[in-house]
This record gives sequence, structure tokens and C-alpha cells, in this order.
Amino acid sequence: MAKKFSENYKRAWVCLYALIYVPWFLYLEKHVTTDFHLIHVGLDDKIPFIEYFIVPYLLWFAYIAVTIGYFMFFAEKSEFYRLITLLFGGMTIFLIVSTVYPNGLNLRPETFARDNIFVDMVKSLYVTDTSTNVLPSIHVYNSIGAFLAISHNAKLREHKWLQVSALTLTVLIVLSTMFLKQHSVVDVISGCALVTIMYILVYKPERNSAKNLSHNLVNIR
Repeated sequence: MAKKFSENYKRAWVCLYALIYVPWFLYLEKHVTTDFHLIHVGLDDKIPFIEYFIVPYLLWFAYIAVTIGYFMFFAEKSEFYRLITLLFGGMTIFLIVSTVYPNGLNLRPETFARDNIFVDMVKSLYVTDTSTNVLPSIHVYNSIGAFLAISHNAKLREHKWLQVSALTLTVLIVLSTMFLKQHSVVDVISGCALVTIMYILVYKPERNSAKNLSHNLVNIR
């Protein structure tokens, strides 16, 4: 077990992707400030601001980190690289979209009906996170991507409570992006659409190969 854990540690080289993603994203955050396409649909105005969703929104960071960590050290090599391909592929597309189509929101409330610790957390979030570069939503994309990987893992599928918990957290994170006014419905839909396309490209070929292998084994027998 220790040997396998040590060998799997070598997979950490994929973290070098941060050297591409972080500088690119920070560049966009610094330069996309006023001249951008405003993302907005009528439904955005009908969605109320609910500060309590700051909890699942922030849990996203732990959710993605723990999922990647598990697949890095405990999952099969092919499963880990499928997850990474799915996540990093979508994140790269997000950077490209934000570069060629600068975008942003004007949905955040200027005043708050309540004064509590959750509102204070949202205010802090607004200070540290700009309302630009939102299409598609990476919170939505990576959350669904993580759940898809979890649902495909044979060991994790044995734990129903884990599957239900992961799905529940994923749904709450997706909702949080809209209830906190961090994303438009357009961002959420585009995030769902992108992860669907990437899932088909990354996971479907593997499933088809498995079916073909099973079919060939049956014929041999």
C-alpha cells in the first residue's frame, strides 16, 4: 500500500498546470475590468440573493481538492488522468473564452436585507473575487466533473452515502453560484453544456472500449 501510494505521488506533476492557469487567470482579472460583454437574462433578476449559500460555494475548494487528491493517490492511473483531462480541459477552454470574449456581471446587490456572519463572508468574497470572467462557470463545471469521476469509480460506488453526499454538494454548489449572484443562469447552463461535451469526449471512448472488450471475451468463450 505504501509503495503504491509513493508511486502515485509521481502523478503530482500535473500540478504544473497551475503555472499556466494561474498567471493567465490573474492577467484576465487585472485587464478585464470595464470593457466587457455583460452577461444577463431576465431569469437572473427573479433569483433571490441568499447569503447562506456561501457555505457550499466555499466548500467547492475542498470538494475539488479532496477529489483530485483521492484520485491521485488511490485511484487507478487511467481514472486519475481522465479526471484531470476533464477538469483541466474545461478550465483551459474557460481561459480561451474569457480571452476572446471578455465577459462580466452586474448582479451583485449593493445593500443587504440582513446583517449576519454569512453576509460578511459574502462581502469578503466580493472584495477578493471580481465579477468578470464568469463564462462558463468553473464552479459549476468542476463540481459536476468531480461528481462524474466519483460516480465512475468502482470503489466509491460501493458507498451509497458518499454518492448521495457528492451529488447533494454538487447541486448546492451549482445553486450557490446563482443565489450569491456570482454567476448568471447563462454561466451555469454553459458550464453544464461544456462538462457534458467534455464528458462524452473523455469518458465515452473508455466505456466503449470496455464494452468491446467484454463482447470479445464473450465471443472467445
